[in-house]
Amino acid sequence: MDQPLHSCMTKAVIADGDQLRTGPKWITSRRGRLKLHSDRLECGIWTVAYADIREAVLSSFRSPILRIPGYVLAVRTDNDTYHFGLNGWRYWKGELPFPVTRQQTKLKMSPISIVARAVLIGYAVYFVWRWFAAG
Repeated sequence: MDQPLHSCMTKAVIADGDQLRTGPKWITSRRGRLKLHSDRLECGIWTVAYADIREAVLSSFRSPILRIPGYVLAVRTDNDTYHFGLNGWRYWKGELPFPVTRQQTKLKMSPISIVARAVLIGYAVYFVWRWFAAG
């Protein structure tokens, strides 16, 4: 078995359309190691031969709140579209072993993500207020 050219941690989903949004799909996504070989990419039991890729788009962004750089690699084959959420490693700025279109975009937040963050901030503010009020 050949050694991967690159390997990194990823969150991954199989879904149609734009997945450049936080939300339920990414919460339940597969976590694993994405391995790029000379002829294919692998993530767990998923294997995509480069010859089967019809379109690959690498979207770079900064996270909405903390401004952390990241990428989403969308790989479309005849049967499925895979989306891999990736950290901002330098590797993705260089050449990849398959043709890819690069784009810069904004990561959108779903309504569920906005509500969850608002509730979390609300609880944090409440506990800080209680701590100072009790002191």
